[in-house]
Amino acid sequence: MSAPVPVRIEVIIGSTRVGRVAPVVADWFTERARAYPRVELGIIDLLETPLPQDLSDSPVTDAFRARVGRADGFVAVTSEYNHGYPAALKTAFDSVKHEWRAKPIGFVSYGGLSGGLRATEQLRQVVAELHMVSVRQSVSFHQVRKKFDNQGRTTDSAAVDSADRMLAQLVWWAGAVRLQRATEGYPG
Repeated sequence: MSAPVPVRIEVIIGSTRVGRVAPVVADWFTERARAYPRVELGIIDLLETPLPQDLSDSPVTDAFRARVGRADGFVAVTSEYNHGYPAALKTAFDSVKHEWRAKPIGFVSYGGLSGGLRATEQLRQVVAELHMVSVRQSVSFHQVRKKFDNQGRTTDSAAVDSADRMLAQLVWWAGAVRLQRATEGYPG
């Protein structure tokens, strides 16, 4: 019996704000994800992926669409600004249509007291409309700037446990829906 084929997970860094803490959170998560079995990881930083705000086609949009199409699943690293998610992340979701469908997504959020949970709950509605599967487990960092040391490490045991649980769910769903998409096209 051959070893299972790794699932391709793209981590999308949603904040493009000046002074953002997103790279610290994303680096921490991707380090954990790289150690997880059966995961092939990519990182899409929306700061480096300037998708047109008018949702028009462009070479950047075409490349982004192709990358989304090749992925088996996603993790959105999102901040919470004014009780919502970043505009760049919404633009990313709106720039692609069919390539998102029948693929799972997990969320790593951060912010102040809410830890980005309001942004995550709003994004669950967005991804449902895109025919994505939102995994139940998420990771959140409350008062994020106090959760990481100068080397980008955290001792937040709840976040560590949540990340491992979320990865397990994401890998399971990614493998399951990849198999189903290969044997029978998604009807949506």
